[in-house]
Amino acid sequence: MPEGDVVWRTARKLHEALSGRVLTRSDFRVPRFATADLTGRAVSGTVSRGKHLLTRVEGDITVHTHLKMDGSWRISPASGYPRRDYRIRLVLANEQWQAAGFLLGIVELVRTSQEDRAVGHLGPDLLGPDWDSGEAVRRLGAAPGRTIGEALLDQRNLAGIGTIYRAETLFLRGVSLWRPVGDVPDLPGLVEMARRLLDANKERGETITTGNAARGAQVWVYGRSGQPCRRCGTVIRRGSIGPAIEERIAFWCPACQPAPA
Repeated sequence: MPEGDVVWRTARKLHEALSGRVLTRSDFRVPRFATADLTGRAVSGTVSRGKHLLTRVEGDITVHTHLKMDGSWRISPASGYPRRDYRIRLVLANEQWQAAGFLLGIVELVRTSQEDRAVGHLGPDLLGPDWDSGEAVRRLGAAPGRTIGEALLDQRNLAGIGTIYRAETLFLRGVSLWRPVGDVPDLPGLVEMARRLLDANKERGETITTGNAARGAQVWVYGRSGQPCRRCGTVIRRGSIGPAIEERIAFWCPACQPAPA
């Protein structure tokens, strides 16, 4: 699933293409909003909220979308009519640009004044202008017995982090995914590390956490199962963590991130 940095870049692309311009076409290809028409309305902007996208249109209307696992937005000149592709869930266009949303996991219309109904449950946004590290730490600490690996992916605690940045953050802090939140040393420092990693990558087209942009050298542990740890040489492990049905993939170095007793 695209993480906060990817969604942040997507919001910026949509904002640059649509904001300040009047829609000449809107095509909702989802049953619930198939008859909705935003033509003639100006777009005021698009922002990201964790992994959610909010495109605000005049008339107290917000187009709420979420990429989920496979979604993406593609921007192209308005002169090119989008092909009849069954993967397209939504098209928003003006005289200059058209934005086509492919395989979007969520497409809905909400009142801009009531956006909290869609994203109000989220914790502080790691890339948001109102980021509040203290509140994120408080929310994580509210369940001290929960594993830090599960707690970091709970968007109600802090919004935007996914399996890649969880793996890289915990490695850099030397913390096991299975350590209870209450036993994590310097939880504020761990949260700040996650924010720094996302912030450092939000302008890039790829994820780099090692500081080395060379192919195959960009990350510490994510996707590197069976390979030697870049620090100690121990073989990187792969597994899953989380309750049944909600299990998510995990990567770690058993030496650099010793499991709790």
